[in-house]
Amino acid sequence: MSTIPTHQILHGIGVSAGTAAGPAVLVVPAPGVDATEPPSTDAAADGQRVRDAMKAVSEALLAKAEHAPKTSKPILEATAQLARDRGLAKSVDKELKKGTGITKAVHNAVEEYAVMLTQIGGYMAERVTDLYDIRDRTICQLRGLPAPGVPDLQTPSILVAHDLAPAETATLSKDTVLGIITEAGGPTSHTAILAAQLDIPAVVQAKGAEVIVAGYRVALDGGVGEVIVSPTDAEVELLAERSRRRAAALAGSSGEGATRDGHKVALLANIGTADDARKAAGYDLEGSGLFRTEFLFLERDQAPTLAEQTATYTEVLKAFGDRRVVVRTLDAGADKPLAFADLGPEDNPALGRRGLRLSMVREDLLDTQLQALAAAYEATGRTADLRVMAPMVATLDEAKWFAEKVRPLGLPKVGIMVEIPSAAIMADKLLSVIDFVSIGTNDLSQYTLAADRMQGALAPLLSPWQPALLAMVKSTCLGGRATGKPVGVCGEAGGDPLLALVLVGLGVSSLSMAPSKVATVRAALRLHDYSTCQQMAAFAVDAPTAGDAKVAVETLVAPALRDLL
Repeated sequence: MSTIPTHQILHGIGVSAGTAAGPAVLVVPAPGVDATEPPSTDAAADGQRVRDAMKAVSEALLAKAEHAPKTSKPILEATAQLARDRGLAKSVDKELKKGTGITKAVHNAVEEYAVMLTQIGGYMAERVTDLYDIRDRTICQLRGLPAPGVPDLQTPSILVAHDLAPAETATLSKDTVLGIITEAGGPTSHTAILAAQLDIPAVVQAKGAEVIVAGYRVALDGGVGEVIVSPTDAEVELLAERSRRRAAALAGSSGEGATRDGHKVALLANIGTADDARKAAGYDLEGSGLFRTEFLFLERDQAPTLAEQTATYTEVLKAFGDRRVVVRTLDAGADKPLAFADLGPEDNPALGRRGLRLSMVREDLLDTQLQALAAAYEATGRTADLRVMAPMVATLDEAKWFAEKVRPLGLPKVGIMVEIPSAAIMADKLLSVIDFVSIGTNDLSQYTLAADRMQGALAPLLSPWQPALLAMVKSTCLGGRATGKPVGVCGEAGGDPLLALVLVGLGVSSLSMAPSKVATVRAALRLHDYSTCQQMAAFAVDAPTAGDAKVAVETLVAPALRDLL
């Protein structure tokens, strides 16, 4: 008999607003590699077995997509396409040729891809869940085992898992699934997107969720990311009341972003694919502040052609119509190498030839990409609000070089990412030769605090509330004010409704985030005057620590905002 779990509160990331309470149902992990399998002695035959298994997985996912809700169908189709990826199959072949057992070969090949996507971060890191789903389903197919998935639910319950794959989440019903709790995942993962579309409260990255015991009651708040193990009746009612207050605070959150006194702030979406663009375009937002184009280049032996890129960029621009689309040129190299553009190993990849530095060596890649963007712009009748920016710009000479590449092609606006402290400090000089800048708070944190983004132990240093980071944002905004040029933020910090107020107070004129966060940020802005945002910014920058900065800002917030945090 299970021991009754101790009452405790866990914290994660709320990705689908709402509250729920009910019995926990644990999703059993996939069985994984066959520990007893022999080494591969016929790589060609085993490679074909893997391809057949991956094809079967793809067909099963497509069959599931046929019966899935309209909003879920594209995600299942995208995962099915991943199961047919030729690059992944070739990676399995390499493992098999080493003599690796067949299921271990699948595991190792997927892990290699997963590491690459994790290093890229952001949206690409969220695709790791999809990869692992393909891995688990392929291995089960090879082992003759049932595909992994959510168990049949006899009563309305709360699902608890290490992570949920899109194929599992897509077919869930609100009638039987009260809420979702995962230990992994992220705010822009397919699980998060689907949960929000299905209106199922969800919390991801709930650290400590392994203490939850099947059958016992658990409660969650998908707005603030709170999970209560063995909650009291009073706590359950408090969560329900909080949900009602949040719904009231969000009521009427539509239209342009602006503070209470009318100071405008464009609210935009971060996207990575044409499919993302189509989904984001359905939200009430003002365009995309970051289109990460590297997804087109990953997992390929050769760079995408001019025609391929043109078709994708045209799809993205047409999805948003006359709304803004900010395209970041290829951000690869060093820690995220491409097979066709590998400049060799580096002792310190984070400080190596990545982003624009790679493009300056491989001008052909950038030239093709810019030509494709120009062709896509022409395909819209030059009506798209297209803006093109380069990643990892450190100096005025680099900004000039990029601008001189872009302008002759007739592209309307050229900008750069501010991810390196030198760009923040020299923002006024850089903005004298370009039209706008967009701050990538994730990398800017890494380089300002000298803390590797991939090292979990350094997470406190990477808090977007670090006064040193906010000082870099302030310096960039002063450059924008001096030149009359706009400054945006496209790091995840822009999706935090409290921190968004600080960024606006510092002078940021646009915020780009996961589409599901826009309504909350818009509501937060409308609760405060611009002068209050400026005061919050002053408090945060002057604070001695990240914790002090947040506490200082919280003293100035409108009471109604607390229901959104």
